[in-house]
Amino acid sequence: MFYRKRIAIALLASFDGELEKLRFQKLLFLFTQIQSRASYHFIPYKYGCYSFQANADMIAMTKTGMIDDTHSSWILKSGQHSDEALTKEDRIVLNRIEHDFGTMDTSELVRYTYLHFPFYAINSLIAHQVLSKTEIAEISSQRPRDATAALFTIGYEGRSLEEFVNILIAHNIKMLCDVRKNAFSMKYGFSKGTLQIACDNVGIDYIHIPDLGIVSSDRKNLVTKADYENLFARYGQTVLRDTVPLQKELALKVQSAGRAALMCFEADPSMCHRSHCASALVANTQLNMPVVHL
Repeated sequence: MFYRKRIAIALLASFDGELEKLRFQKLLFLFTQIQSRASYHFIPYKYGCYSFQANADMIAMTKTGMIDDTHSSWILKSGQHSDEALTKEDRIVLNRIEHDFGTMDTSELVRYTYLHFPFYAINSLIAHQVLSKTEIAEISSQRPRDATAALFTIGYEGRSLEEFVNILIAHNIKMLCDVRKNAFSMKYGFSKGTLQIACDNVGIDYIHIPDLGIVSSDRKNLVTKADYENLFARYGQTVLRDTVPLQKELALKVQSAGRAALMCFEADPSMCHRSHCASALVANTQLNMPVVHL
């Protein structure tokens, strides 16, 4: 079992084996804010801080019979509790969560997280229910506002879904252009469906443009710098040469969005075709934007 799942189980057990889902997310968030290295990451979702990975883990544990899902709550089945599976450091964190937040109901926890971690409340649909107008204004001030037109590129290698989305939000990116040939990943959150849901719910348009990708067979056996240079040379001479009309269509969408990002896997843009795709967009169209690699 992944260690992070043990944390979720221990948290449930510490609260009598049952937690409303919204309360669970808030308590888990507070737990991770104390950890020296967070086991889960969160995004500013429609009810505040939310972890897609945590929710997926809970669903997975219902399928293995460890947890029951009542639609509104998670319930730990008997015999599953063992906080001894946690590190000493995390047991201390868990005790602190129990002591500091154990008596707070869901509404109180929502208010607490909104006030102390306002960035995670910027997309909340329920802020008006727990905050004053002055407090809501403070939340609004946390929203990134840089509107300078720019074309970004970003890779998800080494990043969780939540870390990835938070980078997009922090740079006020309005449209994510997925230039992978196949929008599928073994890494949680980066297949098309889940990624699009995450983007849609934080106000980022997601589009998949497979015709600007590189087929997986061409990406095999890349070892040396020369291998990559040859790959990208072929990419420029074939895909980028043959898709200029598509690039012009995409450039119009990027221009309309104002701040857009091309995404693929690799962390290093020099090892990824997205950097060449971005250069082609600027060179082959009327797109007058700086290219920024994240």
